[in-house]
Amino acid sequence: MIRLEKRPEPSRRISLATPVMAVLATMFFGGLLFMVLGKPPIQSILTIFWEPLFGEFAFYYRPQLLIKGAPLVLIAIGLSLGFKAGIWNIGAEGQYIMGALFGAGMGLAFYPMEGWFIFPLMVVAGAFGGWLWAMIPAFLKVRFGTNEILVSLMLVYVAEQFLASMSLGLLKNPEGFGFPGSRNLQQYDAAFNAELFEGSGMHWGVVAALVAVIFAYVLLTKHRLGFAIRVTGEAPRAARFSGVNPTRLILFCMGMSGLLAGLAGLFEVAGPAGQVTIDFNVGYGFTAIIVAFLGRLHPVGILLAGGLMALTYIGGDIAQSNLGLPAAAIQVFQGMLLFFLLALDLFTNYRLRFGRVEVA
Repeated sequence: MIRLEKRPEPSRRISLATPVMAVLATMFFGGLLFMVLGKPPIQSILTIFWEPLFGEFAFYYRPQLLIKGAPLVLIAIGLSLGFKAGIWNIGAEGQYIMGALFGAGMGLAFYPMEGWFIFPLMVVAGAFGGWLWAMIPAFLKVRFGTNEILVSLMLVYVAEQFLASMSLGLLKNPEGFGFPGSRNLQQYDAAFNAELFEGSGMHWGVVAALVAVIFAYVLLTKHRLGFAIRVTGEAPRAARFSGVNPTRLILFCMGMSGLLAGLAGLFEVAGPAGQVTIDFNVGYGFTAIIVAFLGRLHPVGILLAGGLMALTYIGGDIAQSNLGLPAAAIQVFQGMLLFFLLALDLFTNYRLRFGRVEVA
């Protein structure tokens, strides 16, 4: 008989090895999936993981890693602070959308004025939009004890309706010949989040993501608030006895995750996306959950996991165009990462035992 036996204490070695094992398992079973679809499994995996880095057109794809990875890292860093404290913000997608709407709205309010202050104001507005949207589930939790998972998740759909409404109404381009969507911010120099070095993929969103990684690392390792976050997640009773204020912690963690998600939305709409459209959001808020757990809720791990997930985005696009893989198969492949990570994570706290169970 095979049974699970609880370990006396979590295995740190297995905890560190789990992300690597999850990636390898995803490659293996993803290859089987591609084979079932009639595609060469090894070539498909190599296309996803090798082509963007070392292929013939890697010079074009490498900067895209920064462009795709920056919003994932920004959002995942914010989520990780709450997850570490046992506060589950699942609505970062909605906060990402609202950050984009607030930021783009601020920039378009000044159109066609030029001024150095416009983009900084957009950054502040984007951060405020994400923070404000995250404060709704935070306030409801501390005031009425509601479940932040359900509230934050449901608010994603509300944000999507706001996005559609703004694309068709208030932010609609008056010179767009009736098509939904705002003006193109890439054509408005004062509001454009341009590359800092041409062809590098480095824009202000990438800088913000790196700053967020450093901030989170210092906070969690050197600051009293970081200690409160860690102890609340690991030992809630001990946190209460040590004087941690749960209300302040919830407001801080939810607010910070919303703020960073809002920044990600602003940098995306003012840069790579360029405009507010009905289909502006591409699931970064949900994918960032995978990035946070793949990085073990550690800032440096999240930075690496964000790069890996960006690689699957870019490699997946290449595989779709070169090998004819369906987009749904790539999404399943990305979802496998979280599935295997959570499945293998079980062995951090449990070990397999073989043999008969002795009955006293």
